[in-house]
Amino acid sequence: MYIYNVTINIDDTVHKEWLSWISSKITQVLDTGKFTSAKLTEVLVEEEMGGKTYSVQYTTPNKETLDAYYKENAANLQAEGLQKFGAKMLTFRTELRVVQEFFPISHSN
Repeated sequence: MYIYNVTINIDDTVHKEWLSWISSKITQVLDTGKFTSAKLTEVLVEEEMGGKTYSVQYTTPNKETLDAYYKENAANLQAEGLQKFGAKMLTFRTELRVVQEFFPISHSN
């Protein structure tokens, strides 16, 4: 399993508008059929540059599916954010490969 992580710092002046926009954007990315789930999280740090920082984590079953997203969908979806928010939105992307998942062990009495 792979996680496609997009970290975004958004300027305070457009923060509320961006929050509404990103929800619909996540739905559009999921609608490509290339991801099984997504999480929107707030990064709990104070940035020197100001603004608020978020992470969107998209889960996909394999690297081939992620590569297909890059080839077929990513450019158009990323361009919309650049056009709408420009320099008020800074992003960077990270690919993560899940090595192992751990879950708590249930103890019955």
